Amino acid sequence: MSEFNLNSKDFYGALNTDKLLGSKCKVCGYQVSPQRAICPKCQSDDVEVVELNGKGKLAAFTVISVPPTQMAEAGYSGKNPYCVGIVELDEGVRITAQILDVDMFDPPSIKIGKPVTMTTIERGEGENRRKYLAFK
Repeated sequence: MSEFNLNSKDFYGALNTDKLLGSKCKVCGYQVSPQRAICPKCQSDDVEVVELNGKGKLAAFTVISVPPTQMAEAGYSGKNPYCVGIVELDEGVRITAQILDVDMFDPPSIKIGKPVTMTTIERGEGENRRKYLAFK
């Protein structure tokens, strides 16, 4: 039995302890992250929370130079772009997150299939400081 539940609050809470959560359907075996109470493949509600290993490979990416408000407030801009990618985890789960330690000014140097590992990035001040999912 996991100490975590099938809700987004626990997903983000687990990031604070450097854990990546998902859910696994007990009927068809499909896994997804963040965790969900209903399997998106077979619609069963017989699912359990699982901890994913946080390792995988970059499946797709984009470099963003015109950020949404929250990312602009974090300091990203045309002069300081950031990379977002889809990571295919070892368990087969695909998840979107910020990709760190890549050259945003040379996108062709960012390679699909590159091995990546889960990490977190902190943003905000004081009580608003939070950890967000990222890969490097």
